[in-house]
Amino acid sequence: MKKILLSTLLLIIGLTTYAAVWQSQGEAEITFEKTTHNFGSFSESSPKVTCVFKFKNSGDGPLVIHQAITSCGCTVPQYPKEPIKPGESGQITVTYNGAGKFPGHFKKSITIRTNGKNEMTRLYIEGDMTPKDAVAE
Repeated sequence: MKKILLSTLLLIIGLTTYAAVWQSQGEAEITFEKTTHNFGSFSESSPKVTCVFKFKNSGDGPLVIHQAITSCGCTVPQYPKEPIKPGESGQITVTYNGAGKFPGHFKKSITIRTNGKNEMTRLYIEGDMTPKDAVAE
């Protein structure tokens, strides 16, 4: 009986300590400077364009980016894999490759999944790829 009582007491103390440590880490919050980028017009002869989305962890816990999911294989995001401490900044670099795509207007989305207060944030890129043989006015 004493062993069961002692085991239960140790379990309660352990869980209470774990909960206190977990809550003291706070909650992360990702804040972007901007969530859209327009490349404007660019030629099909140079179909690769890149932009950077800067963000800050404005929360009081470490920020972890779990995934960056694109709406198309022609869009590739690069993001930090290590946790971002509270108050620190980071960036997500997005490259659009229009090679093999039809010229014209495009709009793509990048869904960012984090451990933050808002678990999902959507970023957008858009632009107009002009044909190789288009005459500049």
